[in-house]
Amino acid sequence: MTPPVPGALHHIELWVPNLERAVASWGWLLSALGYTAFQDWPAGRSWRLGDTYLVLERSPDLTPGGHERRRAGLNHLAFHVEDARRVEALVAESAGHGWRLLFPDRHPYAGGERHYAAYLEDADGFEVELVAIAG
Repeated sequence: MTPPVPGALHHIELWVPNLERAVASWGWLLSALGYTAFQDWPAGRSWRLGDTYLVLERSPDLTPGGHERRRAGLNHLAFHVEDARRVEALVAESAGHGWRLLFPDRHPYAGGERHYAAYLEDADGFEVELVAIAG
């Protein structure tokens, strides 16, 4: 494995209100995107792809109030996906894993006519964007 590139993301940590629910939705999605299980402890789980990993944690320091992507802070995470066909396959499977399609009336061009992507939101209000690499 080549060493990490300076400035590349090391990890992302999302604090979630319900770990079991988050693991069900995010675990499916991350696995479908090629991530593998990395760490597992009573209050959290993580998945790794290359040098970067994503953590879901139900922290004891979590303050009341849910995540709201339209407030200051994290709006969404965007992931590269092989192509448009794979984006659509993930969209088709996503509802069964706790995700809903955002902007269905503009799908798959909600980000612009030359940007093929799907925008999904989980039960806790976290959004992901699945961006087709090719056509």
